[in-house]
Amino acid sequence: MTEPTTPSWYDLLDVAPDASEAEIRAAWKVAIADLDPTDRRFRVRNQAAEVLLDKKRRAAYDAELAAQRKSEQQETAEQTGEDRDEEPGAPATGTAIGAPRRVVPAWLLAGVAVLTAVAVGAAAWVYFALPSDASVEESTRAAQSAAERAVGPILSYDYRHLDEDQAAAESYMTSGYRQNYDKLFAVVKQNAPSTKTVVTGKVISSGIVRSGTDRVEVLLFVDQSTTNKQNKGPVVYKNQVRAQMEKVGGDWLVDCLITTPNGSCD
Repeated sequence: MTEPTTPSWYDLLDVAPDASEAEIRAAWKVAIADLDPTDRRFRVRNQAAEVLLDKKRRAAYDAELAAQRKSEQQETAEQTGEDRDEEPGAPATGTAIGAPRRVVPAWLLAGVAVLTAVAVGAAAWVYFALPSDASVEESTRAAQSAAERAVGPILSYDYRHLDEDQAAAESYMTSGYRQNYDKLFAVVKQNAPSTKTVVTGKVISSGIVRSGTDRVEVLLFVDQSTTNKQNKGPVVYKNQVRAQMEKVGGDWLVDCLITTPNGSCD
């Protein structure tokens, strides 16, 4: 069978086509571990993970690969029957002169037509459904900028105006993450007034963990300055947080904020 001319997403991440989501996620993290976010290989492997970690997109991609394999098998079979070392115009070996030419069965022609239609449909899906490098890059930049704007307010609060701080932070969140944030902020409201705590978050720099057109994960380096009754002067903590950004109605919003090294949104 003729091998595909380009590696599949599975090949890029070095996983089997039946790999589990956990295996794909682990392989993706290994694949990008030593790559700079500006490296094209980093972006391509992120695209591979984006497709394979999405059940619907992975199913469509698997269908595309299956259609490609069938098309290649058909092409190989046709070449095997046609590529013979014979004189031009000479009868085929073992065929008597004047013998009737072999007629291709109608069912075979119909099968070839179906395979061709599937292959063309798969190619059209790839062209129209899969995002281009330019669109992925543009969306990723927009999500990164939105994350840099959002993380400061989300990680900041002042005991003197907690309600206003909460409302400001919520404007950067999806409805799903807002519910989790409100639970955590309820604890802040209980404790901050008595300790007179003021926390100010400032983003120093950021990078891309996972790119995409509707979901992007951003790594942010944040300085958090804290004062309270015991510490009149600011105490600065240097933190790393991961923001999972989701595009909602044209806006990039925080759908999850991971503030611990082993934290997860799952």
